[in-house]
Amino acid sequence: MNANQRLHHRVRAKFTKLLREAGRDAAIEAGVPALTRAHIYGYLHPSDRRRRDPGNLYPSFKAVIDGFVDAGVLPDDDDKHLVGPDMRLSDVVKGGQLRLLVIELDPLEAVAHG
Repeated sequence: MNANQRLHHRVRAKFTKLLREAGRDAAIEAGVPALTRAHIYGYLHPSDRRRRDPGNLYPSFKAVIDGFVDAGVLPDDDDKHLVGPDMRLSDVVKGGQLRLLVIELDPLEAVAHG
């Protein structure tokens, strides 16, 4: 999903649910521990070399991160608990792929800057 797509709300909800469930399942399968605060980088490995605007990928990354919250990786995806997602384009992969890099942050740093 990207921000430029004009999908019917039911179709969009179906895609969002699938991505959210995939994020939850991937976090559980990978054994990602519960974190208080994190910085998440999102990498899109497109299926072809067409030009893309990484910012338009936000709806897909948001859904996957919501799945991380569902899995208990983060208490919430608000600014107190999450920096990002910082979205990037990466190498072409057959079929395409979303990949997240989760970096644990010091929870006290949020208090010092907030």
